[in-house]
Amino acid sequence: MQAGALQPYREYPAKATGNDHFDAHPAISDWYETVKLNYGVDYVGGGECHFFPIPDTWEKMLNILLFWGAKEIDGFRCDMAEMVLVEFWEWCIPLVKSKYPNMIFIAEIYNPSEYHNYLLRGKFDYLYDKVGLYDTLRNITCGYETADAITHCWQSLGGIEKNMVNFLENHDEQRIASDFYAGDARKAISALIVAACMNTNPMMIYFGQELGEPGMDYEGFSGRDGRTSIFDYWCVDSIRRWRNEDTFDGKELTDNVQRLRSLYQRILLLCNEEQAITQGSFYDLMYVNQYNWKFNRHKQYAFLRKYKNEILLVLANFDELSVEVGINIPAHAFEFLDLPQLEVCTVVDLLTGKEEQITLLPDKTVHTSAGAWNGKILKISC
Repeated sequence: MQAGALQPYREYPAKATGNDHFDAHPAISDWYETVKLNYGVDYVGGGECHFFPIPDTWEKMLNILLFWGAKEIDGFRCDMAEMVLVEFWEWCIPLVKSKYPNMIFIAEIYNPSEYHNYLLRGKFDYLYDKVGLYDTLRNITCGYETADAITHCWQSLGGIEKNMVNFLENHDEQRIASDFYAGDARKAISALIVAACMNTNPMMIYFGQELGEPGMDYEGFSGRDGRTSIFDYWCVDSIRRWRNEDTFDGKELTDNVQRLRSLYQRILLLCNEEQAITQGSFYDLMYVNQYNWKFNRHKQYAFLRKYKNEILLVLANFDELSVEVGINIPAHAFEFLDLPQLEVCTVVDLLTGKEEQITLLPDKTVHTSAGAWNGKILKISC
């Protein structure tokens, strides 16, 4: 009964939580702060769809998207997009793009069996690679999986790698530097090298990630959970120090944080500067290094990128120790990528600018090294 009301409040139609809880007693894990919109699906009646005529909610959501399109935004990141049936996106996205052809649509989808459906039928441009690459890289960094799991990860995508958004942090996940993840942001540099450089797809950086934000504050509703709160008004310390009263001069950052940010900056710039990364072919080297005594498949991952005469040999080291490695490059890689055969070749590590010499021949070992939780991006120009 509402105060002063003449009759008891009657909820009609009955509201449901965003995750389909249909009574007045949601559990703590239910999305009780959300409301399920009527997209034309009768969830209580067995999931029967009523899409003709077009549901009123579809028209309203289209108008909202067009409103923001008129504000000249770049795109939409659609939270839990798979909870809205693909038929809506199939209808809606082409209508938005007919007016704003450069608009980007990114879907958060956690069900790999629906990836192709939401890309091909739903017309999304990109999907979150959460249950694939994110989970794999996190597990490797934390010691729960081996580095060669990355191979299965990209192979499982079946050719849609270029449509996946790679990331190491987002608003839902725990910060790398938190006590719940790696405890040190520098331990994810090897993961960053892989996520940013192994394909032509987008790489997302969450705010404060490049500053090593730990997300370990005791925030109000969110609490101390290793995440930066999305529920509370809060000052994120790393961002505050980076801004430094809007001077953005870095003077409030520690030396370690400045070095971390510089390394992030270097790697991300390479993603735009190096054509072998932006447009090049990819060749996974793990299958010829499985039993290589000079290479630890549990802790190192290596691959090639090539575009025209630019070749990159990329090594990521997930070990807590610096390593000397020998990387086998098979004859098939030379045929597939049309690589030159060089007895002695001077290469440059794009992360440091330092030169070294390698041998680039079929079925021969490339000898190099990598720091703890780090890697190398060796550029071979021919």
